[in-house]
Amino acid sequence: MASEAGWAPALWRACSALMAAFFALAALVQVNDPDAELWVVAYMIPAVLTLLVGLNPLVTGNLIWKSVSAVQVFFCVVWAASLAYHLMLHAQWNVLHEEEGRELFGLVIIAAWMGLCHSSSKNPVGRIQLVVATVIALFPFTAWLYIYINKDMRSSWPTHCKTVI
Repeated sequence: MASEAGWAPALWRACSALMAAFFALAALVQVNDPDAELWVVAYMIPAVLTLLVGLNPLVTGNLIWKSVSAVQVFFCVVWAASLAYHLMLHAQWNVLHEEEGRELFGLVIIAAWMGLCHSSSKNPVGRIQLVVATVIALFPFTAWLYIYINKDMRSSWPTHCKTVI
């Protein structure tokens, strides 16, 4: 247990740094999207909140941090539900091939990560939380790599999606 105390905070901070970088990068690639202003804000808020967590994990106990993250999660969950409904209504099951599906994944990642950060204020980060944090932190980069390698997947995308990183 003593050795866990040494590496757990470092792993939590590393995951937070990865997620802050992902959210900032996700905001950056929205610049040519037709509704860029919505998506830049949707990704920049968790980028800043997550950066704060990486710098000081105890910030999640701050009332302002908690309030902003709770509002962010609420909007992401509502927005994700509407996108999921749209995809089901139009029988779109291969969600990564659809712009709305990729947007849905982004919102779910935001909500999951912010929820994980929010819960970290109550008690020290445990093993299960660290495993979940590591999976969440690696997932977006793995998905981006997969999408980047899979040129067929990108062939049907709208132009504004093809001209980003």
